[in-house]
Amino acid sequence: MKETVAEMEDMHYEGTCIRPPSEALSILLQVTLGCSHNKCTFCGTYLDKPHFRIKDDDIILSDIMFASKYMKRQNRVFLMDGDAIIIPYDKLMWILDRIREHLPWVKRVGAYAHAKGINSKTPEQLENLRKNGLGIIYLGVESGDDQTLKDIKKGTTAQHLIDMGKRVMDAGIKLSVTVLLGIAGKERSLEHARATGKLLTAMDPDYVGALTLMLVPGTELYEDYVNGKFEMPTERGLLIELREMIANTDMSRGMFFSNHASNYLPLKIRFPGGKENALQLIDRALKGEIGLRPEWARAL
Repeated sequence: MKETVAEMEDMHYEGTCIRPPSEALSILLQVTLGCSHNKCTFCGTYLDKPHFRIKDDDIILSDIMFASKYMKRQNRVFLMDGDAIIIPYDKLMWILDRIREHLPWVKRVGAYAHAKGINSKTPEQLENLRKNGLGIIYLGVESGDDQTLKDIKKGTTAQHLIDMGKRVMDAGIKLSVTVLLGIAGKERSLEHARATGKLLTAMDPDYVGALTLMLVPGTELYEDYVNGKFEMPTERGLLIELREMIANTDMSRGMFFSNHASNYLPLKIRFPGGKENALQLIDRALKGEIGLRPEWARAL
């Protein structure tokens, strides 16, 4: 979600700033610019930041000090931009040390991660980061289908994503993953849904957020759509894809959300007990018995 930061002009924000919906009330600390991968065909988030870099220590410390004066009512910190976990271990520990020193009321630090960022940290390093305040990592999975991951230039495989997700949780850090409805297009919709359900089952994360693909001008996938090389599933097709994904997901615990503004049917499912009720709800929506979010109300 885009964040309005005009009133925070003493914080050194640059370009578009995004954070997960669950971090809406967090202190937003921009420690990197852009995404270390920044090749995904669907993502337009960092078009204004093509060159990834890690911010200087003095800028980061200045922002922490600003937060220490003016953000005493916010007890969480979210590290922006796209992949703060790629920051070298010693510097990431330094950032967490400064947060603990100057923002002692903060109870949790969160960050987005790419698989290669997680892979750059040993299990012991991740455990130390957790002990120093890193409480949750948000991992963009998008799909469990290797062909789809290749097509969207995700730079990883389903098995590698599973392994990295488990590495995070083994360190005691909460894991929230994002999957994308529609990302495989109309042709591979069901293959993507089934494979993603199997990935979620194998990974068994704490939270899953399902978003629906929104085609963004300026991205490679948008150009494919304009040129007829990519076809989005229909509204009904997306509901069927969501149903197939949930039907193939057997997590032992955790929450599955599809309540993001991009989705047609908001769901909040606690696994494993809530799965069947969710499938019945989708079936009712497919029969037209439940209204869907109108097109004008959908957004990134």
